[in-house]
Amino acid sequence: MERAVRTYMSIALTSLLAIGAFAGFVHTASAQNPEMQQRVAEIKEASAKNKQALMSYSWNEQVTISLKGEVKKVQHYQVRLGPDGQQQKTSLDPPTEAAPPSGGRMKQKIVAKKKEEYKDYGEDMKALAQQYAPPDPAKIQQAAAAGNITLGTVAGAPGQVQLVIRNYLKPGDSMTLVFDKAQKSIVSVQIASYMDDPKDVMNLTVQYSKLSDGTNHIDSIVVDGVSKQLNVAIKNSNYAHV
Repeated sequence: MERAVRTYMSIALTSLLAIGAFAGFVHTASAQNPEMQQRVAEIKEASAKNKQALMSYSWNEQVTISLKGEVKKVQHYQVRLGPDGQQQKTSLDPPTEAAPPSGGRMKQKIVAKKKEEYKDYGEDMKALAQQYAPPDPAKIQQAAAAGNITLGTVAGAPGQVQLVIRNYLKPGDSMTLVFDKAQKSIVSVQIASYMDDPKDVMNLTVQYSKLSDGTNHIDSIVVDGVSKQLNVAIKNSNYAHV
């Protein structure tokens, strides 16, 4: 009996080692995929080129915040990139006077608390969106090195490839990036992520467009905070040299 147990344990251990070695081989093969490395390099190069080109532009940004399908607030900004590459925004909206509160004291407190809660949540959504859009070339390179990217085709678009990136920013998140091989530019990005809690799902859809000089830029971002039914839609327009 004891000999049989030892034999079984030996076979099991050998099998586990074989599986581990195979998994390591797949991981390495994926990370060293020549086409994937080529696409990652092209994305890095295109991102750096476009970021540099956008330094000489300013543009308008419209932010529309909706709750349960009803528009609650529309904001307008003039945007440009600062020397550090970060966005600098100037509000284009005139100052507005707050409407006088209605209802009793308790109701006013509840309404004010809810407004503040949704305002903070909306700001957190926008802040998280900025960590995904535009994609960070360094994070994409790290994901490729870790074997966390799957390269595929795009149905009906033979000139495009799709990179599905797992664990891009948070454990369990995913980014699906569509890249045009001929134009060397990002076409769109789909992100499935979450706020602090994985149950607090947040989805992003990012669409890109080109300017007349070929500069690729984010045309629109739609952010859905599923649990609170809060939607933030960002639209960029009126690009002009500064």
